[in-house]
Amino acid sequence: MIPYGRQDISQADIDAVVEVLQSDFLTQGPKVPEFERLVAAYCGAKRAVAVNSATSALHLACMALELGAGDRLWTTPVTFVASANCGLYCGASVDFVDIDPRTYNLCPKALEAKLKLAEAKGTLPKVLVAVHLCGQPCDMKAIGRLAKLYGFRIIEDASHAIGGKFDCEPIGNGRYSDITVFSFHPVKIITAAEGGMAVTNDDGIADQMELLRSHGITRDPEKMTHAADGPWYYQQVALGFNYRMTELQAALGVSQMRRLDEFVARRHEIARRYDDLLSALPVVTPWQNPGDYSGLHLYVVRLKTEQISRTHREVFESLREQGIGVNLHYIPVHTQPYYLAMGFQPEDFPQAQSYYRTAISLPMYPGLTKDEQDDVISALAHAMEPS
Repeated sequence: MIPYGRQDISQADIDAVVEVLQSDFLTQGPKVPEFERLVAAYCGAKRAVAVNSATSALHLACMALELGAGDRLWTTPVTFVASANCGLYCGASVDFVDIDPRTYNLCPKALEAKLKLAEAKGTLPKVLVAVHLCGQPCDMKAIGRLAKLYGFRIIEDASHAIGGKFDCEPIGNGRYSDITVFSFHPVKIITAAEGGMAVTNDDGIADQMELLRSHGITRDPEKMTHAADGPWYYQQVALGFNYRMTELQAALGVSQMRRLDEFVARRHEIARRYDDLLSALPVVTPWQNPGDYSGLHLYVVRLKTEQISRTHREVFESLREQGIGVNLHYIPVHTQPYYLAMGFQPEDFPQAQSYYRTAISLPMYPGLTKDEQDDVISALAHAMEPS
């Protein structure tokens, strides 16, 4: 089976983790701060806060922006459920903005139209989660302009996008957003086995996320209600969580960061070859904004179903049967039973539904060989042949 994604672990990565295993600190040691400094410096951001998953980072980001009951969070329906669930964790309501049919990201025009209606009704969002699907950045300049006009905060869900650029600047630099979140799951661009990170230019936001990731507990005298009882003393000053990243994860992340640019460049090389090999098949290949640089976490094709005699499901199942571990990113969140129970309907966001009915994620990872890529193309061509 050729998987849709796979981590790339070097001997240097293994050595970095073993070194931590032989050290005094398996958690709350020097590696987590080192990883944070590396990512912040790479992105051109002031601060970074490492946690145990990107989902945790999204949750803490929402809390740091004081999202709560009575507030609204908007995001795209074509994303992993965490991009929406983070709002529900805080007691806020969640809504969606349909996608751009070319980029598959949240559509700025649809967003503007929805904001105008929401302003008239008094139902504007407090937070927008802009998801850089597949690694391609959203139009953050347009979204940032709307944020200033309508007064909402922005979290960039860049779980797919570390190493990418928007408008020639690193994703995560915070020019158009309050917080950017990265994921280090094994199939992502770099991995820490599991883990996530939030980057921001706001010290207050970073301090709050650091507090909340570790139970809301502090030893900082300036944050305590009274002087310490002794050197052992700490106080819980907020209701926090155990969202800490381990030293093992951070050590792997630090090592992987050394190859980040190499990984992304390799993904672009694979994508260019896919573009060429797929040109004769009835599929739509990913559009890339020439002014941006995608992290290319995923390579999604859309079947031209009107030109083939087999259904989307039949093509997908045929690929799996031939040993190609394709996937579908993602089932629109608003169609999940939990969200349908809130009143959403599948056709509420027609572009998202159209995408779902035709999209297939092909294998994309740095170790994918030319022979394997040829096998993927051959299998896809076979899958679309009349049965």
